[in-house]
Amino acid sequence: MPEDLLVLLREIDTPTVCNAIEVVQGKRGFSRFTRGTMLHSKPGASAIVGFARTAKIAGLMPPTEPIDVTRARRMDYFRSMAVGQGPTAAVIEDLDFPNCIAGWWGEVNVAVHKGLGLMGAVTNGVMRDLDVIDDGFPVLAGSIGPSHGFVHVVEIGEPVNIMGIEIAQDELIHADRHGALVIPSDVIMSLKDAIRTVITNESIVLGPAREPGFDIKKLEEVWLKFEAART
Repeated sequence: MPEDLLVLLREIDTPTVCNAIEVVQGKRGFSRFTRGTMLHSKPGASAIVGFARTAKIAGLMPPTEPIDVTRARRMDYFRSMAVGQGPTAAVIEDLDFPNCIAGWWGEVNVAVHKGLGLMGAVTNGVMRDLDVIDDGFPVLAGSIGPSHGFVHVVEIGEPVNIMGIEIAQDELIHADRHGALVIPSDVIMSLKDAIRTVITNESIVLGPAREPGFDIKKLEEVWLKFEAART
């Protein structure tokens, strides 16, 4: 991915990316985004942009496998998180959803994943330690809770379902406090221009709306131009 596109994606919000994807596709109806309200660890942080490193966890009940097996799988998980085409982001499905209790994303795991070079995390599960987790590694989660439960890694590198969307290993994601989406591979190289188009089109209305003297007559005038320009 071009560096200038990566910088741009980190600066803009996920709704703008969602609109820009539809500009590239030439129609409305893009649907690979999360449903429902998610919670963000650092609402003012830059967007999470990265190629997905996927895994599944659980924590409501103790693991049934021997402890050496679960410990070995956890280290295999960290090895998987540490590799991949950069930039990368952790995308972790909690299989106990919607009854998740296991706060995988707390002070320790945020520090570890940040240290391994990932850009952030998206999960349908639990985050905690919000007052002390490191800056520079935002987490978008399904809930907040105090416990780690019996958290253990179940699968590594397989497709995951996060709040209604399936995300495969190495798919490019964009996420902020609005939610997360998958950027289709065939739109990536056209996305920079499409983002500029979205911003330009919206300025047709936003500029006049924020000026003194804006009224319904002016709205009728600029809205016609806006409708003609937007997807």
